[in-house]
Amino acid sequence: MINIFFDHQKFSTQKFGGISRYFATIINQIKLDKDFDYSLGVLMSDNEYIKAEKLRMNRSLFLPFLKNKYKDFTETINERYCIKLLKENNFDIFHPTYYQTYYQDYLKRPMVTTVHDMTYERLPEYFWAHDPLTYEKRLSMENASKIIAISETTKNDILRYSHISEDKIKVIYHGIDLSDPDIKKISGLPEQYILFVGDRSGYKNYYLFIRAFAQLAKRYPKIQLVLLGGGKPAIVEREYVQHLGLSSRILHFNVDDDELNYVYSKALFFVYPSLNEGFGLPILEAFKMNCPMLLSDTECFREIAAEGALFFDTLNEQDLTEKMERLLTDSDLRHQLAETGKIRLQDFPIEKSIQETLDLYRDLV
Repeated sequence: MINIFFDHQKFSTQKFGGISRYFATIINQIKLDKDFDYSLGVLMSDNEYIKAEKLRMNRSLFLPFLKNKYKDFTETINERYCIKLLKENNFDIFHPTYYQTYYQDYLKRPMVTTVHDMTYERLPEYFWAHDPLTYEKRLSMENASKIIAISETTKNDILRYSHISEDKIKVIYHGIDLSDPDIKKISGLPEQYILFVGDRSGYKNYYLFIRAFAQLAKRYPKIQLVLLGGGKPAIVEREYVQHLGLSSRILHFNVDDDELNYVYSKALFFVYPSLNEGFGLPILEAFKMNCPMLLSDTECFREIAAEGALFFDTLNEQDLTEKMERLLTDSDLRHQLAETGKIRLQDFPIEKSIQETLDLYRDLV
């Protein structure tokens, strides 16, 4: 039996999030495979995707006190536990959930690292100059026996922005459950809305999108904008929206996965204006719920969405506005995109993604 050791990093820092969900999905599939077992280097976590795991310190009566008093307590205690497991060496492959390199002095087994994107390397001007992420990611890629790139675009970026050899990289696309979705209705949604999902900072191109929506809002007074996730709008965001006169036209919701499906299903269309992504999982989420979408014209989005989306010139506010208006007024186009998206979605079953990951583990052992 092949034992995969997953560390704590994203389970310590995310309650929800694409990366922790990615690893939780692999773990859940390993549970169903008689050839595999796993070790999880987590003593305490409030991550929603591993809430079924029996984490020793989550049962502590002192947990709320410790987490409130010491902001980094969870990360510290989980990292120490991971080091303990590394020293014991009772696993076959180490697959860390992010790029910190605390393991370097203790690891004696093959390591797999997943590179989710190379956005920091492509767009360094959008990030804090002292952020250690690019350095830690480079070391992780150099230390890894194999690298999983989640798209051909990401693989090409690794080759462009590092000295990693191509034969070390395996492209394994994200997948999604293609069975009928669970849907949970939420109240408060407007009758007609455009949808934006996730983080709104920096390279996500949110402010260009807001300006384009402001142009549209003047001509279509019934249309509203729904934001999902990404944290509560901050002061600067709220002030910018107020300046544009959109305060009454924009609503923000935090939702679980079933509610997310419902919001996609009721949207007129979904806009994903990001300057760069490694894959773009919301594309598959929208496909699954027959939600037409408008994407920035980037290599990755072209690769994943193919003919299933409408594209706009990434930094062109007027083109974005015109494409949004086209989708808003052309119900036949929205229907066509939804139908094409349904077909494209069939290329991304979660079973294929997981099987390719398990095959990579087998090859290493």
